[in-house]
Amino acid sequence: MTASTQAATVVLVHGAWADRSCWSNVILPLRRQGLNIIAAPIPLTSLTDDSVALRRVVERVGGPVILVGHAYAGAVIAVAQHDQVKALVYIAALAPDEGETVADFFYRAALHPQAPKLAPDAYGMIWMPEESFGQAVAHKASPDQTAIMSAVQRPIAVQCIQQRAPAPAWKTKSSWYLVAEEDRMILPETQCFMAARMGATIRSHAVDHTPMYTAPNLVVDVILEAVRAATG
Repeated sequence: MTASTQAATVVLVHGAWADRSCWSNVILPLRRQGLNIIAAPIPLTSLTDDSVALRRVVERVGGPVILVGHAYAGAVIAVAQHDQVKALVYIAALAPDEGETVADFFYRAALHPQAPKLAPDAYGMIWMPEESFGQAVAHKASPDQTAIMSAVQRPIAVQCIQQRAPAPAWKTKSSWYLVAEEDRMILPETQCFMAARMGATIRSHAVDHTPMYTAPNLVVDVILEAVRAATG
């Protein structure tokens, strides 16, 4: 890694039904490359709330930033129009355009047969059924791993998926997209549509919805490729 690359900070943003620990398998490999790493907390209460929380993290960082978002967080990182953000990396992530919602793409096509049927509770929060972590969210992970994922899950508010997105940063910033070919939550054809529309550099692999757990080396490789291209 070059000196300029090593000065970069990678900000990792978790999606729905997860917390920052979802990045635990990629943090140390990235740090070993000399990168600064921050796993950003977002409240999962609305797209606006989540983008504000991310902005506060980015503003703490000096130097170039590469934003990485998984699943729902793809919509969140696209709100970041900061000059220091040099690239966006999408890991099986959603990428609505201006005026579109996350739900528009989550339900763009018929759901996978093993995808969960989701509905908000009395407080407007959506929880993932425990069995769906092993069936759809991370069907290539071990039972122990999916049990942990279920135990630490954080619900997502309806406002996150129904709020219309502003003009996305991927229209002006370089982007990379890891397509999860065996995703049961966001269909691969939907991912390919979004990645092609944004003009992303596409890397496609036979992984499930959460490759951070089941194929972390592939996630690290895509992030490093973006870092080198954006700052090297």
